[in-house]
Amino acid sequence: MTPPPVTPLAEPRGPSNLTLRIIVGIALVAVALTGVVLGGIAFWLLCVVLGIVMMGEWAGLQSAPNETKRLAQYALSVPLAIMAPVIGAGAGFLTLGLLIGAGFFVVIVTGRRGLAQGIFYVGLPIMALLVIRRQDEGILFTLWALALVWACDIGAYAAGRVIGGAKIAPAISPNKTWAGLGGGVLAAGLFAAFLHYRYGLPVRMTLATPVLAVLAQAGDFYESWLKRRAGVKDSGSLLPGHGGVLDRLDGLVPVAPVAALLVLLPKVYWW
Repeated sequence: MTPPPVTPLAEPRGPSNLTLRIIVGIALVAVALTGVVLGGIAFWLLCVVLGIVMMGEWAGLQSAPNETKRLAQYALSVPLAIMAPVIGAGAGFLTLGLLIGAGFFVVIVTGRRGLAQGIFYVGLPIMALLVIRRQDEGILFTLWALALVWACDIGAYAAGRVIGGAKIAPAISPNKTWAGLGGGVLAAGLFAAFLHYRYGLPVRMTLATPVLAVLAQAGDFYESWLKRRAGVKDSGSLLPGHGGVLDRLDGLVPVAPVAALLVLLPKVYWW
């Protein structure tokens, strides 16, 4: 008598990639909001940690060896340290000068201009965010700068999935569509309008938000180009379902400096 075939036990299934992305995404938003609300040293520390990790991932995209990567991280740590609220210098012209000096140091010592560019790619948006948070309405303004990028990502993803259509630049980012771009701009604009009518976000920032949403998408494309040039799918593996920190903050990189300029613009009475 032939025994019945043995059915192997099914391996336990983990969460799907989409579920994992959502869980990690919620956790990231919670950490960011906590840092924004606390401000001061807490927000600075969060920015420093992210900056050091981003610099390491940037070095990886430049195919830099570990020793060179650490040198670039050390160079960036000097201006990041000066940005600490307790130092007194904060994020200002001194910090900008130190960023320039760190960039020159990296290119002189390593001979890698691409690696030195990472000092500004990482340092400028961090400096901008710290400047924004330092303002009297810093919580509102920082939330606006961060969340418009989140809203743009969500709107672009939803519109791209539902509508689809023509691709923007399939050779660089095959999943990005014109419909997704429009959905991202619309979502960011609606979010800014809500902040304006509910919490008094200035008109200049509200009207500029759709343009900043386009900048966020451009930042996404730029990092996609960097990854394709390096021959990698993600900038890192620190964030399950999301890749690296650069993968999550690529849209914020060009947005933060422009947002800081808008925040610092003289306030006109009808704005």
